[in-house]
Amino acid sequence: MIVRQVVNSVFKSCSYLMIQDGDTWMVDCGDMDRLLPLVEGRLRGVLLTHAHFDHIYGLNTLMALFPSVPVLTNEAGYEGLLSDKLNFSRYYGDPFVLDDPGNVRLVQDGEEVELFDGVTARAVYTPGHSPGCVTWIADDAVFTGDSYIPGVKTVANVPHSNKELAALSEAVIRDLARDLNIYPGHASEL
Repeated sequence: MIVRQVVNSVFKSCSYLMIQDGDTWMVDCGDMDRLLPLVEGRLRGVLLTHAHFDHIYGLNTLMALFPSVPVLTNEAGYEGLLSDKLNFSRYYGDPFVLDDPGNVRLVQDGEEVELFDGVTARAVYTPGHSPGCVTWIADDAVFTGDSYIPGVKTVANVPHSNKELAALSEAVIRDLARDLNIYPGHASEL
């Protein structure tokens, strides 16, 4: 599996593409003009690390182009996709609400999703930064979103965040990610 990173224009959030055997999965959805040229073959789905604006703002464009693509998140993430208040977009002058939630698929903590032949992604709930945070473990990759950014203190002072849960989630991620490649939600030069 090949992982490609795209640093987006909004807050240097990161989106990732996992590519294998001519198919692609996306982790978070930002600048579509940067992401689309990197998609190989069939786009099989999108894994969301959480539903804050800087990680989801490309979804409506993506879903207009790929109307049947599934978007995987948890219940709190789903709620954020439907509320410009919960995803914070209303405060940045560009309100975002998912146009068509029909392809959103809810995942449970610990659930495994088949990405490619022989490759699954495991959803690990890692709340703290946001109640909807999900860390995805696929092959030797750990997509942490904003639950863990190496060298950066987890932001847990925004509405609906929780410092205690953030610390617990970071500890879980550090334990799970031992000897694996970490792909955080923001470029390291924040």
